[in-house]
Amino acid sequence: MELLPDFAALLRWFRAAGLLSSRQAEALRRSWDGSARARRMVEAARDLRERLRQQILAWQNGGALRHSLRHDLNTLMAGHPMRTRLRADGSAYATELWFEARQPEDLLAPLAYSAAALFATMDRKRLRKCRHCVLHFYDTSKKGTRHWCSMRMCGNRLKVAAYAARRRHEQFRHG
Repeated sequence: MELLPDFAALLRWFRAAGLLSSRQAEALRRSWDGSARARRMVEAARDLRERLRQQILAWQNGGALRHSLRHDLNTLMAGHPMRTRLRADGSAYATELWFEARQPEDLLAPLAYSAAALFATMDRKRLRKCRHCVLHFYDTSKKGTRHWCSMRMCGNRLKVAAYAARRRHEQFRHG
């Protein structure tokens, strides 16, 4: 089942990932939804997703980063750059990356930057595929033994299911 069937779904994913605010996503939807550029953007995002998925699987198993993918990521980052801004963080300040989507293709900026950062800075041994859904994740747990993509999604479901199984087992033992 395709999780990014159209531009609206892509915008929902950007919102869920914290890359766009509700207001930004709605403005982009009003401006571009249904356009040929938006359809091409969805196709480009799906194509990039599949190329990254294949490369990540190969890289996770010790393979080298393909020159063509490195070239394409560099081209995307040059054409759709991420910017840095200063934000208040309580009484301190911090810098954060951000992007401005002036055209549908600018939505590729955080995808290309994140993929480049993954290959450049992350330990490939901590890349995992969730055992319970289609997502891949970077394991940040202390021991590096997590098996689910996030607590909010699969982790919570697994913990609820394990609790229910323990309860059934206890009831069967004492029943």
